[in-house]
Amino acid sequence: MSWRATVITLYPEMFPGPLGQSLAGRAMENGIWSLEAHQLREHGIGRHRAVDDTPFGGGAGMVLRADVVDAALHDCVDAQADQRPVVVLTPRGAPLTQDMVQQLAAGPGVILLCGRFEGIDQRVIEARHLTEISIGDYVLSGGETAALVLLDACVRLLPGVMGAAESGEDESFSHGLLEYPHYTRPAEWQGRTVPDVLLSGNHAAIAAWRMQQSHDITRARRPDLWAAHVAATPTIKLQSKDQRS
Repeated sequence: MSWRATVITLYPEMFPGPLGQSLAGRAMENGIWSLEAHQLREHGIGRHRAVDDTPFGGGAGMVLRADVVDAALHDCVDAQADQRPVVVLTPRGAPLTQDMVQQLAAGPGVILLCGRFEGIDQRVIEARHLTEISIGDYVLSGGETAALVLLDACVRLLPGVMGAAESGEDESFSHGLLEYPHYTRPAEWQGRTVPDVLLSGNHAAIAAWRMQQSHDITRARRPDLWAAHVAATPTIKLQSKDQRS
């Protein structure tokens, strides 16, 4: 059975978008995964199919109605057979991590609810036990772009999508660290040379160099990730710059 994605959105024409190209597009053509974009407005209220209303308590903007969202979810989720998690993309959600992506990719698929306007009535989020996820500390016009990001991150990890399985195992965040630098031909470019160790053929030395680079880059650029890595690996030992020179 292929990995199934359903996106509930006011703009189904945004899908598959870039996911119809490159690795994700070929994987879709090969039946590795499928994508359904479900129009939220089909469940709108009245002649104009209204999906939102003004917020109780006042304030700017509009809020997606709980009854409309619930009807869309009821139409997309078979509680008896559908074991896919239901995720709402929102800036206040838990930050999307590679661990989350790996868990989602290992499952049967995902149902994504794309927020719009000022957000979604809290009651349906609680009643449906929706998982709130954010792709970063910034605000987008809607959840569709975030849904594309989450789906791309998941699909590339599905078996058969990437040419080399190890490509998904040895990259940034896979082990709680940022990835080491990469180099290819030519060996010298504009006076800049490739580190000698990468040309040595000594695989143990290359692995050690790459690990040290990951440590150094993570420590300098993402102290939050580095602190978590050190806490999880209390016996970690780092070479000083003098020792490595």
